[in-house]
Amino acid sequence: MSAPTLHTAHTAPTADAAHTADAGHTARTADAVERARDAAERESWAEAYALLHAHDLHPSRALTADDLSVLADAAWWSGHIDESVTARLRAHAAFLAAGDHRGAGLAAWWLHYEYRSLGRPAAAAGWLHRSRHHLEDQPPCPEQCFLAWTDAEEAEQHGDRAAALAAARRMTRLALRSASPDLVALSRQAESAVLLANGRRTEALALLDDAMCAVTAGELSGVFTGWLYCLALTQCMEAADFGRAVEWTNAAMEWCAPPWTGRPAETGRESEPASLTTPAAMAVASGENPFRGVCRAHRVEVLDLLGTWALAEEEARQACREVPVDCLESAAAAFYAAGDVQRRQGRLDEAAVSYAHAHELGRIPQPGLALLRLAQGRADAAVAGVDLALACQSDPRHDLLGRARLLAARTEVALAVRDVPGASKAARELDALAGDVPLLRATADTALGAVALAEARSGPALRLLRQALAGWLELRVPYEAAQVRMLLAAADRTVGDEEAARLELAAARTVFERLGAVPDARRAAALLSGGKRRRLPGGLTAREAEVLRLVAGGGTNKDIAQALVISEHTVSRHLNNIFAKLGVGSRAAATAYAYAHDLV
Repeated sequence: MSAPTLHTAHTAPTADAAHTADAGHTARTADAVERARDAAERESWAEAYALLHAHDLHPSRALTADDLSVLADAAWWSGHIDESVTARLRAHAAFLAAGDHRGAGLAAWWLHYEYRSLGRPAAAAGWLHRSRHHLEDQPPCPEQCFLAWTDAEEAEQHGDRAAALAAARRMTRLALRSASPDLVALSRQAESAVLLANGRRTEALALLDDAMCAVTAGELSGVFTGWLYCLALTQCMEAADFGRAVEWTNAAMEWCAPPWTGRPAETGRESEPASLTTPAAMAVASGENPFRGVCRAHRVEVLDLLGTWALAEEEARQACREVPVDCLESAAAAFYAAGDVQRRQGRLDEAAVSYAHAHELGRIPQPGLALLRLAQGRADAAVAGVDLALACQSDPRHDLLGRARLLAARTEVALAVRDVPGASKAARELDALAGDVPLLRATADTALGAVALAEARSGPALRLLRQALAGWLELRVPYEAAQVRMLLAAADRTVGDEEAARLELAAARTVFERLGAVPDARRAAALLSGGKRRRLPGGLTAREAEVLRLVAGGGTNKDIAQALVISEHTVSRHLNNIFAKLGVGSRAAATAYAYAHDLV
């Protein structure tokens, strides 16, 4: 484009010059809009936003309904959410004025989506009603796919799985008729989600694989690529499909990596602050991929399982900075995962803060918080927390991995307070839930093996724990594998195989030390010492440790007095000292502390 003609302040243009200037102005205006359309086509959203935003500042330069839709999209991708909504409202009005009900219906659906994301359900419901009004009487068209998608989600939320499947399949038919790769891939994912909720795992994952082929091949537009990565990663983790979660998390982070242009880019990682960002400080930077923080939060969960804890905590910190304000549940997941890392490394105060942030953002921080309370010797709080979380899970099939983790924690907590029947009940439910899903199977076998060990059934305990260890090793999940080795060592010792026990303990200690799991590493080292004199935890004396062991074994004050040949008054005095030193207030809490610190 040639440079515009310049006029000095004191020279009045002739009529011909004025006409020429108007023509040049119109040409420049049209050229700017064309360049914005071209930028949007290339998904260069920052460029499209800058051009259309500048053009739109002049009231005389009216944008068409389609251009207003592009402005709304560009504003959303550029982090200007309020401007996106405003432009979408104007686009809807422009489509309506032109009698374009399909365009108006799609704009109304997008307004429903944006208002829902912004936490304005009444406005979202109103725009969804308008979208239906515009589109339901139309012949079959691509825009109706979005209504069918919403119908499937709403039916699923109300527990009407037949209606959900019918809506998802209606979406698929409309998408295939449209021949839009975006809509076809999204419809495959929607149908997959409904089938998975119905327990039809094989069919569901086949459809999801089909959809994700289009994503990873770069066949889809940016928003559909982002949607499908987020939906598929959530779906994989809830279904405990760890292999797919690892593969697609890596692909998602490549797609999101800066500098972002809407297409795959080289990976890179920015420097992060020294501590996790608090919820009040979170905001997505203008021009960044809005899906980046959400995808990174999913990556944190994967890194946590893989035992890459230092990187997981760094990525959690970064995710909390990047997550948009309309996706705070992803930031909550990142805080929760960081809390799990901190808890297992013995950084209990930091873990408590991370769990509190997750709770502040709307996530129930269980079972991590219950296991934290157990590590602190607060067994009553641990039992209450995990039981409440299990009771609050309205549909266990919706999040298999979440349910499995709660049941595994319930088993661990119950064993710590010597509630073997309660542990057995939780482990049996976990076994029924697991089926042949590798991650769930390893979790269930671990719980069943621990219960069998507590019931002094050495043969079944060894079989189940060896099976669990093989599962964790195949999945390459090191922390849980090391925990199983600790249980195997105990089982080996019950059958007199001291050499096997020491091999398991040594292997577990190596993993714990590499991960930075300090309390577990110390416990493994203490067991390896074979009963050599060691410093007792909590400042306990040898006599107080004896009393605590008998308490943990279920002894009353009278039983303990008889066993140690001391008075019941002396037992009471020892118990008061033990409670004070350990910071606990009950025998159950003291028992939990004894088991957590390997005093029994």
